[in-house]
Amino acid sequence: QVQLVESGGGLVQTGGSLRLSCAASGAWYSINTMDWYRQAPGKERELVATMTSGGSTDYADSVKGRFTISRARNTASLQMNNLKPDDTAVYYCSARSGLSGRSWGRGTQVTVSS
Repeated sequence: QVQLVESGGGLVQTGGSLRLSCAASGAWYSINTMDWYRQAPGKERELVATMTSGGSTDYADSVKGRFTISRARNTASLQMNNLKPDDTAVYYCSARSGLSGRSWGRGTQVTVSS
């Protein structure tokens, strides 16, 4: 099993930056891909950024050039720059493992004020 805990959310003004972190425990060594999702009120959860074990990354069009996903051992990070009110959401860390399938964190709130 893989357990995930997010941190780093908060309130920031438009144009500001935040860095989210996701700490994996348990069978973190079996993780193949780590992702960041977000869900805004009244909207479906959407994939924001993904990173494979080989280091390949992909981003939603809405965050390209502003967000950067990275990973070091059992920790994944999401650097978010030039934040906009539309980025307001609960951000979830997710991991896919060959041993335990997909795991989710509980989420961290990001609020961007205009």
